[in-house]
Amino acid sequence: MNILWLQSAGCGGCTMSLLCAENPNVLDTLGDAGIEFLWHPSLSVETGCEVQALLGSVERGEIALDVLCFEGSVVTGPRGTGKFHMLAGTGRSMLDWVRALAPMAEHVVAVGTCAAFGGITAAGGNPAGAVGLQYDGRQKGAALDEGFTSRSGLPVINVAGCPTHPAWVTETLLMLAGGALGAGDLDALARPRFYADHLVHHGCTKNEFYEYKASARTLCEMGCMMEHLGCVGTQAVGDCNIRPWNGEGSCTRGNYPCIACTAPEFEEPGHPFTETPTIAGIPVGLPSDMPKAWFMALASLSKAATPQRIERNAHSDRLVQAPSVKARK
Repeated sequence: MNILWLQSAGCGGCTMSLLCAENPNVLDTLGDAGIEFLWHPSLSVETGCEVQALLGSVERGEIALDVLCFEGSVVTGPRGTGKFHMLAGTGRSMLDWVRALAPMAEHVVAVGTCAAFGGITAAGGNPAGAVGLQYDGRQKGAALDEGFTSRSGLPVINVAGCPTHPAWVTETLLMLAGGALGAGDLDALARPRFYADHLVHHGCTKNEFYEYKASARTLCEMGCMMEHLGCVGTQAVGDCNIRPWNGEGSCTRGNYPCIACTAPEFEEPGHPFTETPTIAGIPVGLPSDMPKAWFMALASLSKAATPQRIERNAHSDRLVQAPSVKARK
């Protein structure tokens, strides 16, 4: 299976995340599965005229394209022309190239939230007209039509995340290579369900604090960050805490709240990322599928039952009181 990887409006962070994969690294993972790059801006040696010739061959159907991976948002400005981002040397906008190459691909994969929904590059009034491949925020229909499907019959596969987890990218590509990713394996926003059917909350190292609503008030404290510090891990999709980056890291493990970076329009929540909007002291965003009355009742009971150890540790930057050891009878 071959891949053509293009980058547009973004920071390149999803490629950086992918290249930081370890045990095994991304080249070994894909190479062992017979997956190779026709071209990747950070990995390939071809430049200039060589890349132009390659793109032309793919567009004319002279080179079969298995997967078009696209990173970064598609710039549509000014006035829908896409000329804010011209692909150097071709005299054509990246928007034009996307629309020409996507129908030639067996599969189209949006790598990262910018490519999926517009992401960070669509924030701040979006003067560049940045959109995702098939979604403009939550609205379907963007650089590619609402009804677009690749040659496989699938819509754009949105491997959302900011940056996206390297294993989400490699697993998606491996499943495509094995013919194991179909329409039923994508959620309502076309994100692969192998990670989108999980919540960031699952496996979070702060879950004991969450259970007792022992909440941190500053970022340096160990407690749960939902009540005061804007964490939406109980609502955001992703298996970040089940399989952390390189076996160790995640936002919440690094003591920063989850900001739902796998979701459309996460970039402008309407409040600072590290603040929790409340009404009468109750967080506006509550855990998925949980009625508000139940949450309030459970929160009151759990706060009343909070062990001293958990309360002390929640407001410290390190473990200050270990669990007591009880002798077996």
